[in-house]
Amino acid sequence: MIDELARADAAVATGADAAVWALSEHDLIAALDATHRLQQRLASVQLAIVRELDGRGTAAARGASSTTVWLRHRLRLDVSAARRLVGLAASLDVAPAALRDALANGAVSVEQAQVIADTAATVAVSAGAEIADKAVGVLVEWAAQFDPTLLRRMGTRILDHVAPEIADAAAAAALAAEAARAARDRHVTISEQTDGRLRLSGTLDAEAAALLRAVIDPLSAPAGPDDTRCAGQRRHDALADVCRLALRTGELPENGGDPAQLVVTTDYDGLARQLGAGRLDIGLRLAPDTVRRLACDAAILPAVLGGAGQVLDVGRQRRLVAGPLRRALVLRDGGCAFPGCDRPPRWCAAHHLRHWADGGPTSLDNAVLLCGHHHRHIHQTEWAVRLGHDGRPEFVPPAWLDPDQIPRRNHYHRRT
Repeated sequence: MIDELARADAAVATGADAAVWALSEHDLIAALDATHRLQQRLASVQLAIVRELDGRGTAAARGASSTTVWLRHRLRLDVSAARRLVGLAASLDVAPAALRDALANGAVSVEQAQVIADTAATVAVSAGAEIADKAVGVLVEWAAQFDPTLLRRMGTRILDHVAPEIADAAAAAALAAEAARAARDRHVTISEQTDGRLRLSGTLDAEAAALLRAVIDPLSAPAGPDDTRCAGQRRHDALADVCRLALRTGELPENGGDPAQLVVTTDYDGLARQLGAGRLDIGLRLAPDTVRRLACDAAILPAVLGGAGQVLDVGRQRRLVAGPLRRALVLRDGGCAFPGCDRPPRWCAAHHLRHWADGGPTSLDNAVLLCGHHHRHIHQTEWAVRLGHDGRPEFVPPAWLDPDQIPRRNHYHRRT
């Protein structure tokens, strides 16, 4: 397989160097169709490989919490793309052979294959494997004419075509299955941008969507004839208002041992001179005017952590990392420090580099943030963790994984 893929790679590289401007319009269209067909065939090979790696537990053996997380790090994908890859690989593994063949032959796209696999799974539950095979055959034929959106819509009534005698009863089961898929696929992704802003994306199920609209719509209405904000800006401000309202209730659960609050760390002298920038405990930087505004009702630490009044090294008096020490740890690590992990601080616990029971102190120099999975992984495997020359965590892999044992660092939480 490796040799064949290498030859295919070389052939594609040759095509990439071709002068497309010299082709006729007919040849350009033919080339477009060919590249699309090749893309789908290659996807079928990749999905088979992903499914095999997932079944072998390769990701866990290499320290990742899941195959999705490992693929994101290995292939530099965003997490939603990695999740879709793993999900489709699993779906095709149990789908009728006709669907796998159609993808391998380039007859359907990856997106169409996902729709057909979902539909086949629903039909199999309500009508059996034989009817599901018939449904796949019809949907593969329809895929030559319809895009994934239309194909999914038509798939909701596929039994009208392949088994009309049970279509009505199965429609109710299909609705239940669709609700289950909506619950499975619900997610919200928060991506930090290079300038400190956050990008939100995701999919809400029907109930969460109704709740969001119920609270966002009244808050995002224009404030009056002089309101120059666009609709997107009004929704942004409404979401911020909802978060402020939630914080003021005092009913949110604790976050890492502290009450849910907005914590801004800044230099006291800079704040007094109205010149000091600030940093949230999640690492985002704030302009001086924003710091002064938040100082009215946010928990401001008016000193550099480690200065007077905020003792970071609590020595042997306490085992748990909390309060100012935990905030300092969050500011340094930004989240789980294990290479390739993007788990946020609230999902993490402090790990003693030298265990507390062995005489290790509870201090910033003897702690690192790790999520639950990687905390267990460090304790159960041969990975070693230490602080580098710059005071930041670095992880030394076991010799079987890297004979040179080159230290690795997490770059997902890096802020500079």
